[in-house]
This record gives sequence, structure tokens and C-alpha cells, in this order.
Amino acid sequence: MHSKLHAHEVKVIVDAHIPYLKGSLEPYASVVYLEPADITASAVHDADCVIIRTRTHVDAHLLEGSRVKLVLTATIGFDHIDTAYCGEHGIEWHNCPGCNAAGVCDYVESALSSLGLLSKPRTIGIVGVGHVGSLVEQMAERRGWDVVVCDPLRAEHEHATSFGNRFTAIEAVAAVADVITFHTPLIFDGSYPTYHLCDADLLRACKPEALIINCARGGIIDEAALMASGHAAVIDCWENEPRISEAMLRQASIATMHIAGYTRQGKYRATEMVLAHFNRFFHTDAQMVEELHFPEHQLFDIEAVSRSLKAQPERFEQLREAYSLR
Repeated sequence: MHSKLHAHEVKVIVDAHIPYLKGSLEPYASVVYLEPADITASAVHDADCVIIRTRTHVDAHLLEGSRVKLVLTATIGFDHIDTAYCGEHGIEWHNCPGCNAAGVCDYVESALSSLGLLSKPRTIGIVGVGHVGSLVEQMAERRGWDVVVCDPLRAEHEHATSFGNRFTAIEAVAAVADVITFHTPLIFDGSYPTYHLCDADLLRACKPEALIINCARGGIIDEAALMASGHAAVIDCWENEPRISEAMLRQASIATMHIAGYTRQGKYRATEMVLAHFNRFFHTDAQMVEELHFPEHQLFDIEAVSRSLKAQPERFEQLREAYSLR
């Protein structure tokens, strides 16, 4: 258990672009808001906690010699955190799984609507049926689509139940799906790696007219193989962001700058989760300053966002930072 600290004893470095957070921590800590580029080793050396997004890489270079004991990222993804280093040095870390699941589901539905694919029932293949994939499954069923799902980790855990039998191999998904959408973390090793999960072999197994969607993590799709395959694609998460492939950009039916989950609801939920972890660690009672409520479904003009990126791919990062939360 961590001993309860007084406000003046806790210093927190916070990414200034995390919304809904200002004013929540101040009763319990000394809070410094910084631009991501300014969250450096010298800035965090005397901090107890850092609260960041994906643009801050948390590793030995940032934390060595600091007194940081808690790392919180207001994002689903955590591949920007060296979790092994944190574990070896007694540094607790947390991400916010599921915080923007509804927004990513709305993104998929908006893309399908924009491409005219919702006019009649089709078959959607969902690879990764966690927080986001489960909502996409519900959305597709609500639209009258057939759904096939692949999630080997869930299949392994649920193999003893009839529910677990509904999962199928990714090759079987590819054979029947009109749309394949990926909702997995980016994993490079272990039993179920996802790096280049969508490769040349898988794409050859797909229907020629199948649409490929990646609004999960860059690197899940081998973009060179996707371009060579000629498949239509919706890409929100790219290899080598923010220096994205302009050839892939031109080929993509819809191209956006990693904003699928950029919703007010998602950011609000992430901040709620960050505060919950902060409270548990420091035995505080920090609360959201404002209480917000959100509609169940929020489709948006995804084509307009795509046009802006296709016109200015070199401004990927600036467009992302300037994106208005929907």
C-alpha cells in the first residue's frame, strides 16, 4: 500500500492536451502542464507521477534517475511505454482500455456509410473482439449484417463454453468477409503476435472486393502488401506515423490521421480512468470538474476528414492536434 501523501508532497507532470483534467488534481498535488515535446528527463526527474498520451515515450531515457512511481496514459494503446523497464524499477503504469471504444465503433460505421456499404446486409469479419470489436459486432448485427469473428486469445480462454466456439480462424474470416476490420493491440511476440497480421498471405485469401479497415494500431497491416493486393482500404492507423506512405494514402478509399477514437466521450472516459488510478495509488479523492453526457451513436462526415489529410499529408501531426473532438 502507498502511504497517503499531502498535496505539496506529490508532483505530477501532465500532457497539456489531455482534456477535462485541469482543476481535478490541483487539490491533491503540484501539477505542471507541458507540451509533449517538453516532457523530458529533466522535466520529470523530481515528479512522482506522469500523465501522458501516445506522443510521449516512457522508457529509461525519460525516467532513469527520476522519482516517478506512477505512469498513466490517457489512451488505450500502451506501446509507447517500456513496460519491462517499469516493472524492473517498481514503476506502476496503467492505460485506459475501452475508453474510446464507442468512438472507434462510430468511426467504422461512418466509414461504411460514407462508402455506401450500409444499403444492404453484408458479411463483416472482426479481428479482435475486445472493447471495440464487441461494439462493432453489435453495430453490425443492428444493421442486419452477418458477423464472423476471430480472437484466438478469447477463444482459448472460452474454449470450454459454447460461446467460445463462435470464434474462427482468421483465414476463414478472410474467405467470407466483405469487410474485414482489425481491433487488436500491436503485439510483436508471444503466442498471438499481431504485427503484420494482415500480410500478403492473408490478403490473397480475401475476396478481391473485400474492404480492409485498420483503426487499431499502425503495423497490424503490412501496407506494402496491402498496396500490392489492390484491396480497398480505410486507414486511420499507419505504419511510421506521422511520416505516412503517400502511396498508401492515395490508394486508401478513406484516410484519416489516427483520430478514430478522438471523441469528447472517449477523452472524458479516459480522464475518468486516469483519475481513478491516481486516486487508488495516492489515496486521494480527485473528481472530474465537469459532468458530461453523450449520445449513444455519433456518425460524422468522415469524408471531409479524409480530404483534409489527402490534401496535406505532410501536416499529419498538425491536423491530428487540431482535430475537433466530435
